[in-house]
Amino acid sequence: MSDRYFSNSYAEARHRFREAAAAVRAIVRTYSVESTSSNELTIDVAVLGGDSDPALVVSSGIHGVEGFFGSAVQLALLESLDGASSKKNIRLVLIHGMNPYGYAYLRRVNEDNVDLNRNFLTGAHDYTGAPDGYHGLDGFLNPRSPPSRFEPFKLKAQWNIRRMGLQALKEAVAGGQYEFPRGLFFGGKGPSRTAQIVQENCDSWVATSQHVVHLDLHTGLGPFGTYKLLLTERADSERLSWYAETFGTECVESLAKSAGTAYRASGLFTQWMRTHFRTRDYRSVVAEFGTYDVIRVLGAIRAENRAHHYCSGSSPLYLAAKKELLECFCPASIPWRRQVVESALRIIDQGMQALPALEVHA
Repeated sequence: MSDRYFSNSYAEARHRFREAAAAVRAIVRTYSVESTSSNELTIDVAVLGGDSDPALVVSSGIHGVEGFFGSAVQLALLESLDGASSKKNIRLVLIHGMNPYGYAYLRRVNEDNVDLNRNFLTGAHDYTGAPDGYHGLDGFLNPRSPPSRFEPFKLKAQWNIRRMGLQALKEAVAGGQYEFPRGLFFGGKGPSRTAQIVQENCDSWVATSQHVVHLDLHTGLGPFGTYKLLLTERADSERLSWYAETFGTECVESLAKSAGTAYRASGLFTQWMRTHFRTRDYRSVVAEFGTYDVIRVLGAIRAENRAHHYCSGSSPLYLAAKKELLECFCPASIPWRRQVVESALRIIDQGMQALPALEVHA
């Protein structure tokens, strides 16, 4: 049953991941993440395969609470490798719990309120500004008060959608901002510890592989239980046909597409990786698995942020906000859990099957 791969906490997921990696004799590298927490918070990277083999990278948990899903997929994948000769001659790189603080404390962001998937920028001068429209939405997005059960949030959100249009609103809200440290989708004022770990160590993870397919696992966008593979490639990229042929035309969507599932954003992890490895054949997708409608998901993010900053950790409002955030990014529904893990393993298999052909046609 696919749902058995879901853990009940970050600590449990980390332990299970490390045990599963050891069982298939993967090399596990551990990187401590500085935190105000007394708990052991680490990014763990399991590597299998030769240095020069074509590589499949599967990353999870850059948005903290989304790690419950990503870890489940990685556990299921590691279990499937036991005795599977078809997986040989591929370098497998599994990056587990990229935001261990958010994972452990049911946040999408890290201990500094930084959205790590807006934090991968190229220079210190880039950590400034906000999308057009964010300033005007600050009062709506970031009230300086605890969450309220009686606030008509849905009506406010619907009014803003009618006023701006859904796609424009998504880009204004979630494109990445660098001016409101307690606000939603704050990308930080410089590279986070996670970004530093990636930047200092990703070359050793990929080693000398010249052909790489990278799948970054996410939840929260799209219809319940479905998925889209979002591309940071330009709309005129010659590679778009390869993604469509490998994963299915109906599953692939460019971030440049208007009125799509996602939106354009700055500081994306996969975009940084593809730029860093630009001299290699490095292909990446953001694999988004849908949960609930966009208004409910935004409401959960907003309420949790308010609870984190303006409530005590034992208050009912705080606990309710955490519960709703977890449900919006890792639903308790058993059918959802089974469906998304099975879909993710199918996508991973498609990527693995495509890698040898990339090497042959180089």
